[in-house]
Amino acid sequence: MDTILKAVPLDDYRIEVATSSGISGIFDVKPYLGGGAFQELRNISYFSLVRPAHHGITWPNEQDFSSDTIIHDIQNSKDIS
Repeated sequence: MDTILKAVPLDDYRIEVATSSGISGIFDVKPYLGGGAFQELRNISYFSLVRPAHHGITWPNEQDFSSDTIIHDIQNSKDIS
């Protein structure tokens, strides 16, 4: 499993990421904001507290995404564009 080395919050609930295997891109969190655990991420100030952690990204109240989810979404969004 890849390690997330970089997680930079961007406008519109997106995060610029880079992984240990060299994959980089923009992870769009918007599709996940409706879920109960992720509703707190709608607060932009809180959203900006994202950081890399182990094999994914996380926020202070333990919301997280695995690197597998992030990479899958980045690769699928590149296929669509």
